[in-house]
Amino acid sequence: MFKTSFLTACLVSASAMHLARADQLQDIKTKKTLVCGVLGDSVPLGYQDPATRKTVGLDVDVCTDIAKDLGVSVEIVPVSVDARIPALQTGRVDIVAAALGYTKERAKQIDFSSAYYQTPITVLVQNNSGIEKFAQFAGKQVSAIRGSTPELYARQQLIGANVVTFDDAPSAFMALMQNKAQGMAMSEPAAVRFRNRSKGKTHFLEETLHYEPECIGVKKGETALLDAVNKTLDKMERNGRMQAIWDKWYGPSTEYNMVRAKKVTPIADFQ
Repeated sequence: MFKTSFLTACLVSASAMHLARADQLQDIKTKKTLVCGVLGDSVPLGYQDPATRKTVGLDVDVCTDIAKDLGVSVEIVPVSVDARIPALQTGRVDIVAAALGYTKERAKQIDFSSAYYQTPITVLVQNNSGIEKFAQFAGKQVSAIRGSTPELYARQQLIGANVVTFDDAPSAFMALMQNKAQGMAMSEPAAVRFRNRSKGKTHFLEETLHYEPECIGVKKGETALLDAVNKTLDKMERNGRMQAIWDKWYGPSTEYNMVRAKKVTPIADFQ
C-alpha cells in the first residue's frame, strides 16, 4: 500500500513539474515579442547604425524573419561575445543570433539550430610581419576576442603561440596594428572590414583554422522553439530570403564581396 501511494505521489509530482516547466515558445507568443541577442559591435552582423542609432545587420534581419514567422514583434538586445550563452541561460534573451559557432562544448550548455551560414576562421597579419604560415607563430602573440571560437581554434592549432584576448574586435585589431600581436584570429567575414581599414597593410594567411557553422542558440531543452526556428531557416533557404540577406550584407555590392558557398545545413551534420 505504501509502495503504491509513494509511486502515485512521485508520478503526480513529476507531472506537476512537467506542467510547471515553462514552454518558451508559448511564452514568446503570449508576450507577443521575440527577444533576440545579437552582437552590438560586429559589422555587418550586428552593430549600431550611426544615422538611426538602431542595431542593424545580417543577424538582426534573420531574427526579424523568425519573429515574423512566429507572428510576433522582435526586440533586439546587443550582447557581447562572452555574454551570449549566459544571456540565454538566465532568460535575458529568447534566442541568440550572434556569430554563434557550434562546438561540442557549447552544445552541453545550449541547443543549436541548423547552421544558416559557414565562415572560414583565419588569421590576419601585417604585410611586413614575414609570417605566411601557421607554424611561424611559435613564440609570437596572436590576438582574438575573449570567449570566441577563433580564440579556441587559435589555441588548438597555432602551436607555441601566445593567444592574447580582448573584449571586442576593434581592440584585437588595435593590438595587431600596434605590434602588440603578430596576428589576429577572426572569422574572415568579420575581419574583412579590418583588413580594408588597414589600407593595404594587412592580408589573410592562406591557411584556415576552421570552417565554422554559425547557428541560432536556444535555451537547452526548448525543443518547440528550436523546431520553430529551424522551420523558418529552412523556409528562408527555399524561398531565397536567406540568400537575399547574405547579398545585402556580404554580397557583390558590398565591401566584402563574398560568395555564400554553404546553404542552411542541419546541425546533425556537424555533431
